[in-house]
Amino acid sequence: MTFRAACRVGVSLWLMLAPACAGDAPARSAAEIMDILMWNRELVGGPFELTDQTGHTRTERDFRGKLMLVYFGFTYCPDICPTDLQAIGLALDKLGSNAASVQPLFITVDPERDTAEHLAQYVPMFHPRLIGLTGSPEAIRRAADAYKVYYAKVPLGKAADDYTVDHTAFIYLMDRDGNYLGFFPPGTTADRMAEIIRPRLGEPAR
Repeated sequence: MTFRAACRVGVSLWLMLAPACAGDAPARSAAEIMDILMWNRELVGGPFELTDQTGHTRTERDFRGKLMLVYFGFTYCPDICPTDLQAIGLALDKLGSNAASVQPLFITVDPERDTAEHLAQYVPMFHPRLIGLTGSPEAIRRAADAYKVYYAKVPLGKAADDYTVDHTAFIYLMDRDGNYLGFFPPGTTADRMAEIIRPRLGEPAR
């Protein structure tokens, strides 16, 4: 089974995670975004300038020469985000010493609550090499739009901080030059990730 064929199993779940919400939801429909991701209709990925869990500014250029696993989520996510982040960490462990050639990134879609300090407590629970990234709402929106990520705040109560965030939950695989290779859908196992990543480890940067 090819990488993209395997990814099709996550389409239905992704569509359920992306309801039409008011506010900061993207203008494109879920079907349009899916079409872009599946068939490379447009560029996926691009420049970003965000802050890591140590307070340092990081850009996509910092990770050139490595494969990237890029995941957008938020620390208050009750189930999908921690499950997928755990799978990323386990996949890196399965790659052994070759994991040094893969950089996992967790980019929050909830910058109001996911400060650098909060990420510093959260990301080590999944893997010591996982880098958490946050920034201004505008910087997060630019990064999410570049990766064709849907997210929208959904109020749960009257309090300003009582909300959740609807978001897509794909793990993007980028090559050593930052080019889009494909995505892993929610629930992809660590074994499957390692199986897909392993052949890419020997490919040089262009």
